[in-house]
Amino acid sequence: MAGAIIENMSTKKLVIVGVILLLFQAFAFMVGGLIAPSPTTAVHYLATKCVDTVKHRQDSKWFMPWGPNQCEKIRSFDEAMAKKIEANNIVFAVHIPLPNKEMSPWFQFMLVILQFDIAFKMHNQIEDGAMVTVDVGLAYRDDTISEWTEMAHSFEQRRLSCSFTTAKTYENEGRFYECDLLPFMEVGSVAHKYYLLNIRLPVNDRKKVNVGIGEIKDIRLVGIHQNGGFTKVWFAMKTFLTPSILIIMIWYWRRITLMSRPPVLLEKVILALGISMTFINIPVEWFSVGFNWTWMLLFGDIRQGIFYSMLLSFWIIFCGEHLMDQTERNRFSVYWKQVGPIVFGSFCLFIFDMCERGVQLTNPFYSIWASDVGTDQVFLLYSFLSPFCSPPAVYQKIHEK
Repeated sequence: MAGAIIENMSTKKLVIVGVILLLFQAFAFMVGGLIAPSPTTAVHYLATKCVDTVKHRQDSKWFMPWGPNQCEKIRSFDEAMAKKIEANNIVFAVHIPLPNKEMSPWFQFMLVILQFDIAFKMHNQIEDGAMVTVDVGLAYRDDTISEWTEMAHSFEQRRLSCSFTTAKTYENEGRFYECDLLPFMEVGSVAHKYYLLNIRLPVNDRKKVNVGIGEIKDIRLVGIHQNGGFTKVWFAMKTFLTPSILIIMIWYWRRITLMSRPPVLLEKVILALGISMTFINIPVEWFSVGFNWTWMLLFGDIRQGIFYSMLLSFWIIFCGEHLMDQTERNRFSVYWKQVGPIVFGSFCLFIFDMCERGVQLTNPFYSIWASDVGTDQVFLLYSFLSPFCSPPAVYQKIHEK
């Protein structure tokens, strides 16, 4: 090794520092366990079937499931057939949040999962590899009297993965398939109080659109957002930790520069690790409470990627500098074979992240998990980089099927 890293610490000082860090870590765990609520909340929604008439189209293109301007509703598709209402004139409307509630910027993000209730019919079964095409629009408003403002609109496809656990006979008609959850929407900022989803299932026999998808009875959504109380505790801890780490880092580098020799490689890497730790802890999320910054999730992934890359590089250089082989290293170029794969892997993760969350900046309904190619490539990359990272748990069940 090139030389001493910092002045030698006595056993007493080392024990004192270790105890202080242990107590501080215990305090952080106590704050998270006793004060902060659960990180996220899942809310279940059942879509309301609205009738899209020509008269209504001229008035407004958004359909409210309830309230003073609620749409004309039907209870089932049997009722629609009795009234001679075509499938293309049915809109599934979902208001987020539930009545007498409102969303908040403290929720930070909104993830929506989709599930179809599909009944088994002998003459209308789900075909293998069936693909559902949805015409979906997202609107928002900040009070209950203003008009809805369109936020996004897209045509998306989701592959059905359903199983029927009983015998496919006429006696079992009406029973529901067991279908996997489907990724539907992810918004990186909850800047508005009310959101409205209008979902259509267009049918076109000639183009084979929504053909062979079974008899869909209902659409259910699960909205997941971060709890406001958890966000406040999280912001408070980051606000406290950032200046603490910054002060320690400045003190550390000042002590290094006061030494008679120039800083060695390991000391520089420790400083770089401290800078990356400070970068990931800077509470820039405070601004997301007042601004509609939909790129905060992407920015958070970038910060985590920089920190983890720096952490892995630190451990590689730390182990290399402490090898007892009398080899003089103390140069970053010596470790390019070890650090290079880390940089390459991090760059690949960044590209894949941009392929999903980068696109979601303009289309929140896009998901790389919706296609078999995208899903397989992402899991291949995560498997290659494991155990350092793992795919989101909410999507692991989707890939297993």
